[in-house]
Amino acid sequence: MIEIYHNPRCGKSRSCLAFVEESKQDYKIIPYLTETPSFEDLKSLLTKLNLQPLQLIRTKGKIWIDNYKGKSLTDDATIQAMVDHPILIERPIVVKDGKAIIGRDLDLVASFLD
Repeated sequence: MIEIYHNPRCGKSRSCLAFVEESKQDYKIIPYLTETPSFEDLKSLLTKLNLQPLQLIRTKGKIWIDNYKGKSLTDDATIQAMVDHPILIERPIVVKDGKAIIGRDLDLVASFLD
């Protein structure tokens, strides 16, 4: 089953969700803003994405700029920032078969779901 970490207010996330719906594959929506992933969930997700924590952060957002920009954070502190402020998490994230991608590019999502 496909999992989609989804923000309904994000156009890219809505487009990705529509694409997955059209694929007719089973999927589950994870509304990460209201059901915040745990620290361990995020560590697991980062492994599936093959990314470092900072690579999953939306660094242009106000919360990041006001609270974290320019600070030298450990990986654990960066993950904790995402737990504390899930709006910092890049979206959408698509998970399938133990792997994950950031699904902002629908061509990438298409090849990932094949």
